[in-house]
Amino acid sequence: MSKIDLKDIFLDYQENGHDFHALEGVSFSVENGEFVSIIGSSSCGKSTTLNIMAGLYEPKSGSFRIDGVETRGTGKNRGVVFQHYSLFPWMTVKKNIQFGIRQNFPGLSKNELSNKAQEYLEKVGLRGFEHKYPYQLSGGMQQRAAIAKTLAMETDILLMDEPFGAVDAKNRVILQDLLLNILDSTDRKKTVVFVTHDVDEAIFLSDRILFMNRKKIEREIPVPFERPRHRERLALNADYQQLRRKIVDLFYYDEEENLHELEGGAGI
Repeated sequence: MSKIDLKDIFLDYQENGHDFHALEGVSFSVENGEFVSIIGSSSCGKSTTLNIMAGLYEPKSGSFRIDGVETRGTGKNRGVVFQHYSLFPWMTVKKNIQFGIRQNFPGLSKNELSNKAQEYLEKVGLRGFEHKYPYQLSGGMQQRAAIAKTLAMETDILLMDEPFGAVDAKNRVILQDLLLNILDSTDRKKTVVFVTHDVDEAIFLSDRILFMNRKKIEREIPVPFERPRHRERLALNADYQQLRRKIVDLFYYDEEENLHELEGGAGI
């Protein structure tokens, strides 16, 4: 049985009196402990699909199951990291993390709550910043805190929507390495669905990549490289370069098809 299973997910919405199709038959499964990335051009439905899994959107039709159970709405079995830092600005970094922990572990004592928050702060390299407020941190540090807040909830499923998209290139690499180190060091393997535009990021992090186009999943691409992965070594690997070209070509094919449709529709 798959950990996550989506089958024939459709989602429509109305805007200014017009109907729009956001998703058109999205189907895929994710195995327990698997890291799957969803990539594709802008507005193809990646974030919408993730938001359905997070319980933030209700599909028009289709099924979404976790461990074989039909699932609707939000739940404590899923942790979500967004592109923009989901921290409460009026709380210190540590209190933000404690808030997340309290949702899943309401019976913890104050001391236990503090210790668990401190543990995850240190995992993301924020020791010494416990009593800072989000506005006092850099963008990369805020996202570390947001990741710590979500990981501290200790859910089996981690949903991440462009979590490193708003940080600079250096911090993006640092956060990618940090995420993998934390996931590899946990006793209980997490199932991760990760939305990104970055081909190299998808290959480096994932066990499998889903290419999304026309509001549905069009390709499933396995990533064959063993873990742990070494960024520099991987970049020089001929198989890596071939896989990267294959995925980049999908984007170009996608754009050419969209242009063809536009030209046809305009009678050119």
